[in-house]
Amino acid sequence: TRFGGMCAQMKAFFDGTGGLWQKGALHGKLATAFVSTGTQNGGQETTHFTALTNFVHHGMIYVPLGYQAGAEGQFDLTEPHGGSPYGGSTLAGGDGSRQPSEMELKIIRKQGQIFAAEVKRLGK
Repeated sequence: TRFGGMCAQMKAFFDGTGGLWQKGALHGKLATAFVSTGTQNGGQETTHFTALTNFVHHGMIYVPLGYQAGAEGQFDLTEPHGGSPYGGSTLAGGDGSRQPSEMELKIIRKQGQIFAAEVKRLGK
């Protein structure tokens, strides 16, 4: 994230989807997001919100994590970690050197399972 918004690379990616938007090519497609921030209060939820605006303009269906990763550590207060109802996240550190913790990976895997289940459910 960059100050609570998507990084320039992701912004450029979405800025390049105008042709898809014009054709409605992504309408009804599923989407989810994982984010990272430099610090615990670095704008993880805000970054999810800024991704949502792109998904909504494309007519995509957002699949959030919700509070479905409690068993994976989403509610754990023993260590700093990412993961909100909007989606999985990690704390990368100010220089980007911190790797996702095992707890964050479990939360993100749970989000992936939730997303895959929706893909399967809607694919029938």
